[in-house]
This record gives sequence, structure tokens and C-alpha cells, in this order.
Amino acid sequence: MKNAVIGNNKQKANLIVLGAVPRLLYLLQQETSSTELKTECAVVLGSLAMGTENNVKSLLDCHIIPALLQGLLSPDLKFIEACLRCLRTIFTSPVTPEELLYTDATVIPHLMALLSRSRHTQEYICQIFSHCCKGPDHQTILFNHGAVQNIAHLLTSLSYKVRMQALKCFSVLAFENPQVSMTLVNVLVDGELLPQIFVKMLQRDKPIEMQLTSAKCLTYMCRAGAIRTDDNCIVLKTLPCLVRMCSKERLLEERVEGAETLAYLIEPDVELQRIASITDHLIAMLADYFKYPSSVSAITDIKRLDHDLKHAHELRQAAFKLYASLGANDEDIRKKIIETENMMDRIVTGLSESSVKVRLAAVRCLHSLSRSVQQLRTSFQDHAVWKPLMKVLQNAPDEILVVASSMLCNLLLEFSPSKEPILESGAVELLCGLTQSENPALRVNGIWALMNMAFQAEQKIKADILRSLSTEQLFRLLSDSDLNVLMKTLGLLRNLLSTRPHIDKIMSTHGKQIMQAVTLILEGEHDIEVKEQTLCILANIADGTTAKELIMTNDDVLQKIKYYMGHSHVKLQLAAMFCISNLIWNEEEGSQERQDKLRDMGIVDILHKLSQSPDSSLCDKAKTALQQYLA
Repeated sequence: MKNAVIGNNKQKANLIVLGAVPRLLYLLQQETSSTELKTECAVVLGSLAMGTENNVKSLLDCHIIPALLQGLLSPDLKFIEACLRCLRTIFTSPVTPEELLYTDATVIPHLMALLSRSRHTQEYICQIFSHCCKGPDHQTILFNHGAVQNIAHLLTSLSYKVRMQALKCFSVLAFENPQVSMTLVNVLVDGELLPQIFVKMLQRDKPIEMQLTSAKCLTYMCRAGAIRTDDNCIVLKTLPCLVRMCSKERLLEERVEGAETLAYLIEPDVELQRIASITDHLIAMLADYFKYPSSVSAITDIKRLDHDLKHAHELRQAAFKLYASLGANDEDIRKKIIETENMMDRIVTGLSESSVKVRLAAVRCLHSLSRSVQQLRTSFQDHAVWKPLMKVLQNAPDEILVVASSMLCNLLLEFSPSKEPILESGAVELLCGLTQSENPALRVNGIWALMNMAFQAEQKIKADILRSLSTEQLFRLLSDSDLNVLMKTLGLLRNLLSTRPHIDKIMSTHGKQIMQAVTLILEGEHDIEVKEQTLCILANIADGTTAKELIMTNDDVLQKIKYYMGHSHVKLQLAAMFCISNLIWNEEEGSQERQDKLRDMGIVDILHKLSQSPDSSLCDKAKTALQQYLA
């Protein structure tokens, strides 16, 4: 059987259909089977697992994993190795659930103990760990069972395969995990610290796979806060190594992994972004990711060419990701990226690609570039970026929607020339729809974009927003559990209630509800920022001609303004003072009656007290207000 199935998928499938698997598993677990027989069974099963994904599914359905794990308890090393080799093949298949390794709590400690048995057990066990460690829970289990201590010394093994698998283990253990990363920094192997060993493995004379994986280890430790971003091992070793991986000479997978890892490394750090942007002409080098495979690429291997054509979209995704990271903060880098040949066209094309991953990366890249006022006014306008963006927003998955709507917020800033056409293409409806999303990030972006849209807008736009949003939804957002949503909704209200005619118009139709909402917020348990925004909205209302009366006839609200004038927080006192100043301003009709009413409430006494305040802005405001009484 073994000789029949090696390298022959058809024969593998035949044997599985004929029911060989349950029989092999029976012999493997039979007490009376000799060790030689059990080992041969494990080898044949391992060979069957090497076939198609369907083969692996058939093996899983016959409960092969518990049987093989049971086999690891045997004293015979050859049999243990055969079981581990088969387990490794099954666990590295995409159809196998990682959880199966963790179901029985005794398995991980037993595997740790087997690490010392032979080079083969080391290679297979590390490979199983690196494939089955997905997310913080798995990292914690492996870490608590001594993975770091047990695997560290394997980095100096004589076997390349063992060193490589151990390195891969560390990259998955350290990813986004401060606890593991902080531990790794201080681990000694043969008198050398781990980061120094990783740096040695980065050198140009090492195999590419090793260079890339050690660069990942250092990158993940840096992002988890265990290595500083200005440390030499990052600036002089890791970053240049990852840039090298982006060059034309590298294979497609290496270029993809190099660019994605570099994007992750430099994402939060301006200095690293600047260094990367001037290393080896990286920005121009990435432009080649879009011309792949080029007509001149000397790919003699037809199989390789076929494979690469199928995966060319991964290159585009990686390039977009890296451009997004490079341009995250620095204006000059953004300019360089946009001036790279046909860059804007490429991004716009990326927005409508069939692959969700490419679309997401293209939107991220655009979002990063849209943080530039200069580019919003020029390139974004020249290429009418808003058109494909509005299309993306129609029916995209949430992860794309979040980034695309963030970018829309930038395109709706008052200085952006795209603001007008976006409004005309039905953006108000779309954004009001987003504010009803289950996802808080989408609610924030929807309301944020509306807030930008309402800033210094004409009456018609404001009326459109209020009509589409509906007052019910506006007040639902004002009681949203997410602080960001609440703050942006207050910002929207503040922008809607600006310039007198608009204030009076909106308050004449929605005054009662708005005053109710304001009262509720000022009474509730809210942050200082929330209350400050709310008092600023009141100050805007107090600036209206007819809208003032809504405050003057509402004793409850007047008492609240009085209360905040004496608050311990200066920001709130100042905001309350704005309200008072707008109510008592002399040149306006009815100011005398308003002044009298407020004097009777004791406001003048508070103003006198505040005019002695050590805070200069409070003191000035109070004096200005008192002059209104004297005039």
C-alpha cells in the first residue's frame, strides 16, 4: 500500500473510497499489533494525508487525530516520529480546525516533553505549534506550558529545518503579544540574547525564508512594545532587510510578505516611514508590483508563471498596504507616492477589483493619502476619486465600509472641492443610513461625515440632513452608548445651529426637542467634553434672534447655565459664559428684559466673582459681560 500511494493522488483516493482508513486506524490502535506494523500504518496514513483536501477531510471524519495523539504515548521513537509526521501534515492543511490540538489539556505538555527526543520530533512539533497558534488564547496556552524556554535553544540546532520551524514558532507567538515579546527580549541562548540571534539570521548570506521570518519576529516584538522603534536592530537591520524583500529579484510570495510586514512595522512611526521611503527607491520599486508579470520577466517555468498569474492580485494588495503605511503621516511622502507613474489611476482601478482584499487595501491607501489638504484639492479632484468611492460605499462588507466612510469624512471637509459633487450624488441618504448601523465605527463615521457636511453649509443642505436623519434618529444618537458617536452628534448639532437665520429656522421647527435633549445631557452623567459641547450648542441657540426666547422662557435651562458658571472646571464655566454673553448683548432687541431677568437670578453677582478669577480668559469674559450691564 505504501509504495502504491506515494506520489499518486488517484491511488490515494481509491484506497480511501475502499475503506482503508478505518482498517489502518484499527491496526494502529490494536494492542496486539507489533510496533513495526503500527509504524507502517502511520506512514501510509501520512501519505494519504499528503493528497488533496478531501483526503484530509476523510481522515478527520474517521477521528484520526485522537488516534495519532494516543500513539505519541508509545515508548518507541520511530513510531512517535511517524505519528508526529502524519499529525504535522494534517494540522498544516487548511481544512483542519486548530482547536483539535487543544481539546485535551494533556497534549501540549506531552508535546513539550517530546521536543527533546530527536531532530525530527523538534521539527514536526514546532511546525504543528506554528500552524495551530491562532490568536491570544493559543499563544497563552503555549506560553504557559514553557514554549519559549523549550524552543529557544532549537535556534542553534545543527538542522536547518529545526532552526527554521523554531523561528516560525517565535513569529506566531510574538505577534501582537506584549507578554511573549517582553519575555523574548531577555531570553539567553548560549550566552546570546534572542534579538541578537534574530539579527544574525537576517543577514544576506542566510536563506531568504530565514531572513524574512526573523525580520517578522523583530517586527512583531517592536510593534508589541518590546523593542524601541529607534533601536539599531530595527532601523539598520530589520527595515533594510524587509525593503530588500520587495525587489524584483524576489519571488512573488517573498515580495508580498516583505511588503506586508514592512507596512505593519512602519505603520505607527513617522520616523520609520521617512527612513523606509528613502531606502533603495522603495516608492518606485513598489510601482513594479502593478506590472506583474511583465512581458520581459524571464520566467522559464510555465508552472510558476501560471501560479504567479493567479496570485498577482496579492502583489497589488501588498503594494497598496505599504503605500498606505508610508503615507500615513508625512506630506512629502504622500506627494511622492501620488507622483509615482499612474498611481491615482491604479488606486481607482483597485477600488473596483473583484478581490475584497485588494479593494480594502486600495481604500486604505486612498484614505491615507486623503489626510493631505493639498492632495484633496488637487489629485483627488483631477481624478474624481469620489465617484468610485461612492460606488464602493453602496454595498461593501463592513471592514471596507469603515475605511471608505472615514475617507468620505475627509472628502467632505469644507475646503475639499469634492464636497459639492458628493452631495449631489445622494451622500446624505447614504450617511444617514450608516448612522443606524450596528457597528459603532460606522455610526461614528456616518455622523462625522454629516458633521463635516453641515459645517458652514447653506440652509438647504442643513434642511436635507435634518430631514433625512429624522429627529427621532438624531435623539437616538444623542443617547448612544458610544462616546464618539455622542460627541460627533453634538458636533453635528452645533454645525447645524450656526449663523442666525439658520438657528432661528431650525429652532422654530425642532426647538422643543432640541431643548429637551440638551437638558437631558446636562443632567446626565457625562464627560466634561460632552457637557462643554452641549453648552456651546446652547450658546449658539442664544445667538439666534427668536431662538433666544426658548432659553429665556425655560427656567430649568437657565438654572443649569447658572450652575455651570460656578463649576470647578474652567472649560464648562467658559462655555456657560458664552451663553450668558449672547443673552445679554446690548444691541439686540429685548436685551433689557433679559438682563433684568438674569440679574434677578443672581447672574450679575456671579459675574463679579468671576471677574476676580485667576484664569485670564474667564476674567476677561466676565468683565466684557459686566460692561453690557453698564452700557
